[in-house]
Amino acid sequence: MKATKELSDNLQAVLVDLIELHIQGKQAHWNVVGTNFRDTHLILDEIIDAARVKSDEVAERMRALHALPDGRSETVSASTSLPKFPGDQVDTGEVVELITARLDAAAETCRRVHDEVDEADPTSADILHSVIETLEQYAWMVSAEKLKPRKRAATSGT
Repeated sequence: MKATKELSDNLQAVLVDLIELHIQGKQAHWNVVGTNFRDTHLILDEIIDAARVKSDEVAERMRALHALPDGRSETVSASTSLPKFPGDQVDTGEVVELITARLDAAAETCRRVHDEVDEADPTSADILHSVIETLEQYAWMVSAEKLKPRKRAATSGT
């Protein structure tokens, strides 16, 4: 099977977001400071590794479909849907918010192109399912750092 231009473009959109997530994750990893530094630093490593692995899966699927993945820095920066990451030191609490937003944005790209990808090539859609699952799991894990437990309803004791 050969990818149509639409399929190639959709997979390319996912690819650039995953590459950018990897790059921004490294930026956060190097410049995070504050409370829970070590835990934040370590989970960023996990996210970076996952983004790199998933980007490689998408790119290799594109090649299997005779499409040309473009991971050049100018292509990634010009076409990613992820917002820019700050260039200075960033507090752990802000990193939690920034990285969660980027994980959500990359997952949203997958969801936005999913139906068209599935119609053209269900095998590629299976890869997107895996990407979405991974990104959303990390978004939950990272965002939980700032969550507070709900208050329990008062119970009457006897």
